[in-house]
Amino acid sequence: MKRSMIATAIVAGAIAAFADEFKAGFARVDITPPLGVFMPGYYQDRHAKEVLDHLQINCVAFSDGRTTTLIMQFDTEALSDWVADAMRDAIVKATGVNRDAILLHASHTHDGGHLAVKQKQGASSVGKGDDALTDLYVRMSVSRAADAAVEAIRDLKPAKLSYQRSFARRISFGRRYLMKNGKVRTNPGTNNPDIVRPVGNPPDESVQVLRIDREGGLPICVINFQTHPDVVGGETITADWPGLTRTVFEAATMGKALSIVINGTQGDLNHCNVKPRPGELNGLKRDFDDVDRGYEHAWHMANVIAGAALSVWLKCVPVEAGEIRAATRMVRVSSNRAKETDEKNLAWADDVWALHEKSEKEGVAGGEKDYVTAKYGWTGMELTTEVARAGRIRRLKDGPDHFDLPLIGFSIGRSVAFGGFPGEPFNDIGKAVKKDSPFTLTILSCLTNGSRGYFPFSDSFKEDGYEAATSPFGPEVADRLIDGQLTLLKGLYR
Repeated sequence: MKRSMIATAIVAGAIAAFADEFKAGFARVDITPPLGVFMPGYYQDRHAKEVLDHLQINCVAFSDGRTTTLIMQFDTEALSDWVADAMRDAIVKATGVNRDAILLHASHTHDGGHLAVKQKQGASSVGKGDDALTDLYVRMSVSRAADAAVEAIRDLKPAKLSYQRSFARRISFGRRYLMKNGKVRTNPGTNNPDIVRPVGNPPDESVQVLRIDREGGLPICVINFQTHPDVVGGETITADWPGLTRTVFEAATMGKALSIVINGTQGDLNHCNVKPRPGELNGLKRDFDDVDRGYEHAWHMANVIAGAALSVWLKCVPVEAGEIRAATRMVRVSSNRAKETDEKNLAWADDVWALHEKSEKEGVAGGEKDYVTAKYGWTGMELTTEVARAGRIRRLKDGPDHFDLPLIGFSIGRSVAFGGFPGEPFNDIGKAVKKDSPFTLTILSCLTNGSRGYFPFSDSFKEDGYEAATSPFGPEVADRLIDGQLTLLKGLYR
């Protein structure tokens, strides 16, 4: 019997053994890439030189004896649609779990290996030439995803659910600001005198905790928080605050609990505090794009988030489990294509991009000798914004005129729901969905089963900051996603 057939048989047996009984399983596998691998996350050519902490896949399996779902979190910047599809194909082959019941979530650490590769002519293409290390890393990660699914299902044990909420204060901030020149800028820098006020609503600082107690197994803590894991930078491998939060939480429980961290709707949030209090800049250093970063600060954020979860871990409120349901839904939105009459049209974009590629080739991108800076005067995050805008205009020059965005949702009875978006939703998208969701606890995840870009609100396109500049979607995208996810969740609530 082939290995995949043996694994499928084992999985089927594990599910059948607890027919009609709610159960949960957990698995963790390592996906730390080799040194030298290309690292996505900025408009720079970075390659890993050091491992600060190991990267993982964390997987929770749920089953009611008839339906099995998998929540799988990856320590990586993003999963491209192609890679996510390859992973789900491998998982289905290894386990027999329904493809639409598999939620693959990238934490969005900017210091991981490259799993956002595109497929071209039947092979992977990373956009950086012949990158054999990345190709090997993708294949390894696809195989490890299937391993995690098999192990999580093999670990299924009768389980009970409870939940609670807490808060993690002063580690997540809106990153868009109105400046004195009337423009909106993303991450304008600490104590910048040209800042007038923040743009947008206050960040969602809530920490949601789902506790899963299991017979004969360690309890599992699902921690849900939302902000960019862009805290460390450089050419070092780290899982950033999501991975470090797992480490802190599990250490604090003396090894008596497992944990998985789900990053929520974080598209316009990050760790940058433009008006810090005394001591809050400890462990941070100004980076190439005017953003303060540091590994020590990532640990600080992990302490705060894990502390919030620990503050309610022993005081969770029981909720009834029940029938598991899974569903997907497609949402159609218009394309954010530039017109020839736009101020920043294709000719402008071609010029900016050519200068950017020259800077990358000569290793001066983002520095004092950057060719884009020399011609246009942009530095810091403004430089990143305009290069991103040029890239978006070029990508969409031949269309399409619209996009179909896949949403996914799972539910456990009428108590708990999971909902995933295939990109980076603005924070208020998550607030709106959680507010109107019929479930007691709704856990939302960004960058799920693919990576399509930013999902801003319509007013952001008028402000013209980084997120709207790079987003391939039209200004109705946020409202369509809210309606689509709520329709999906309400359909599961029955």
